[in-house]
Amino acid sequence: MSEKTNILILSCGTRNKIVQYFKKELSSKGQVIATDCSELAPALYDADKHFVVPRIDDENYLDTIFSICKENNIKAVLSLIDPELSLLAKYRKNFMDIGVIPIVSDYEIVEMCFDKYSMHKFLVNTGFKTARSYIDKKEFYKDVETGIINYPVFVKPIKGSASININKVSNKKEVELLFDKFDNLLIQEFMNGTEYGADVYIDMISGEPVAIFTKEKIKMRAGETDKSVSVKDEKLFELIKAFVKKAGFKGIIDIDIFKVNDEYYISEVNPRFGGGYPHAYECGINVPRLIINNIQGKVNKDVIGEYDEDIYMMKFNEVKILKKQSKDSGG
Repeated sequence: MSEKTNILILSCGTRNKIVQYFKKELSSKGQVIATDCSELAPALYDADKHFVVPRIDDENYLDTIFSICKENNIKAVLSLIDPELSLLAKYRKNFMDIGVIPIVSDYEIVEMCFDKYSMHKFLVNTGFKTARSYIDKKEFYKDVETGIINYPVFVKPIKGSASININKVSNKKEVELLFDKFDNLLIQEFMNGTEYGADVYIDMISGEPVAIFTKEKIKMRAGETDKSVSVKDEKLFELIKAFVKKAGFKGIIDIDIFKVNDEYYISEVNPRFGGGYPHAYECGINVPRLIINNIQGKVNKDVIGEYDEDIYMMKFNEVKILKKQSKDSGG
């Protein structure tokens, strides 16, 4: 009998669909084990087994995760929150030493994704179009005066996620107010165009992008796609392939892209499952299966663009009801 492929999903929170998809793909071939620091994280209860663990900044956190991996014969681990991706990437060797594959890009690449100015510099230096960005407001004011950039612009934290503390500003006074109030801010060109999202899987063995799903975003909520429609454009696929190869991403990533005057501009990358991934899965872009193939040593074939256009996704709220039980970390 072949060995079970058990997968550990960290910081699962409200991402029930991801847990459900992995369970469906593994079926009898392995278990999905989920963790979170809150026993009220609903996705815990869709897993085959779950653990309530310390917060990721707790000194015992990593040891707890390593123990869960060893005791449950875990083959691969992934996280659904940004701060933990750096941790997984940083301790990749420690996981590999106990037979666990972290589904995440390399540490330097993950860190670049979370530093918007670093990502901006990388895109500019490698010839990809992206929004003009400034960390020096004097340089920005100079470009406003010469007409290189105009208001409105976005002022946002250089490091940040979930659209927290992003402000659209229309004059110098507002820029000054924000720079006085907060540190480490970025001024970014306002892209007046159509916003797209791309769910991309880069094979962990071959290093080749093997799945790309692109969608036009119709409505956003707290930085996540709430409503979207599937689209296909060979020009966009080629741009994404070139970008992910140049950057050296691995595994699942989520890219934000703008289209302005028929040109695509790469905006940001989340090196994890994006909040809108269920749209891709329901259209047939089955990343959990691609991940499972890689864990089992199989290289995936290219399925880029193998989905239908004009399929809409609409998110809605669901509830999970739980009766209070005696404290128990195991699921």
